[in-house]
Amino acid sequence: MQFKHAPTAVSVVFDDPNLVSAAGLVPMLRLAQSAGLAELAQGRLSVPTDKGANAGAKVSALVAGMLAGADSIDDMNLLRHGGMGRLFDRTYAPSTLGSFLREFRFGHVRQLDAVASRVLQGLTSQAPLLQTRVGERVMVDLDDTIIEVHGYQKQGAGFGYSGVRGLNALLATASTSASAPVILSQRLRQGKTGSPKGAARIVGDALATLRRARAGERPLLRADSAFYGYATVGTALKAGADVSVTVRMDPAVKAAITTISEDAWTTIEYTDAIRDETTGQWISKAEVAEIPFTAFRSRKKSKQIAGRLIVRRIPDLNPKNIDAPTLFDTFRHHAFFATTDKDDMDTVAADKTHRGHAIIEQVHADLKNGPLAHLPSGAFAANSAWLVLAVIAFNLTRTAGVIADHAGRLARATTATIRRTLIHVPARLARSARRITLHLPEAWPWQNAFHRLFTITHAPPPAATP
Repeated sequence: MQFKHAPTAVSVVFDDPNLVSAAGLVPMLRLAQSAGLAELAQGRLSVPTDKGANAGAKVSALVAGMLAGADSIDDMNLLRHGGMGRLFDRTYAPSTLGSFLREFRFGHVRQLDAVASRVLQGLTSQAPLLQTRVGERVMVDLDDTIIEVHGYQKQGAGFGYSGVRGLNALLATASTSASAPVILSQRLRQGKTGSPKGAARIVGDALATLRRARAGERPLLRADSAFYGYATVGTALKAGADVSVTVRMDPAVKAAITTISEDAWTTIEYTDAIRDETTGQWISKAEVAEIPFTAFRSRKKSKQIAGRLIVRRIPDLNPKNIDAPTLFDTFRHHAFFATTDKDDMDTVAADKTHRGHAIIEQVHADLKNGPLAHLPSGAFAANSAWLVLAVIAFNLTRTAGVIADHAGRLARATTATIRRTLIHVPARLARSARRITLHLPEAWPWQNAFHRLFTITHAPPPAATP
């Protein structure tokens, strides 16, 4: 593509009061309104009235800014240009929104958590966010990530397990084979916090949110070895979920692995695997096997949990003991504890399902490519609220993608793609007969998806049944 005019033939003037750069905010905020965002925030948040007045409108404004691409308080100026004031009420100044966030305390963040949970419940009534086939489980994934910060004014910042100075965000997501992840619960923690701290509370909140949002098969909680503990596993089981959690290679686990007979191992599809066309078997270096296992044997009998120890092994290409190698010198083992029934999920299927836990890393990357590129305040509670608002915006974009393109690419697209195709659509406002018409670009490539989203979000509510 080349520019078709001489440089002197083009000039720039910022003088049109009827233009907006993000017309997609119209259906997005209508969707948020249908899910009850402003009403829930107004009713539940008890932020002091001097800075917390109109909490519902301010929460909606912060979420709208994030939908439009804001990753700092100053970026909220995205809402204050051209015809935005004619489309939306209360487009607050960034300083006002920043003052509002700085009034938050831990209790207010928990109130906002409740708002996020109920907004997700409202969104599931607007679109099929967690589609499941007959007998399929919803996968609940738990993991934390370090959000890097700079400067010495951030409360709670520290060096965590990654060696990066930042704050620790713990998330729980839900997904199915046909649906991209949505976020069930979240918590911002100090940077030096160990991964399992507070994980049981997050698991309880996540499963409660999932239970309110949908009913169905028993969900499956997947997590890595940092969360292998009685508090987390016990909470999941009490909440009606099964678990699939990586275990640490402690003496009890190693002793159990040594009891697996050599003929119990099954070759699986793994990296560089190929299928033998004659026998139909996989030719692979990876194998799996399982053995009954009781977790947390050091606890009293009522707190010991029976399940399956499923082990995947691959040859160790750099054995430490060459002269007299042991089992653990010859192979590298990866083991996880599962409470699923073998008739419901055999060894190979359980291993493949557990490996799908890595999907939560995509959610971490998505958030860090948007609102969590920065944590905007020096106050820890303000940054905690920012995380919850970022989660609400994430779930809104996921819902919009499903509505706009139910069976296509947008249903599983990243937030950046949704923003580029459905939100950052320039428009010119025209008023006639007390109606506003948005004139959008001709031949917009995602015109049909945008039109579907707009039509569904602006449809009148169904008539009440007498």
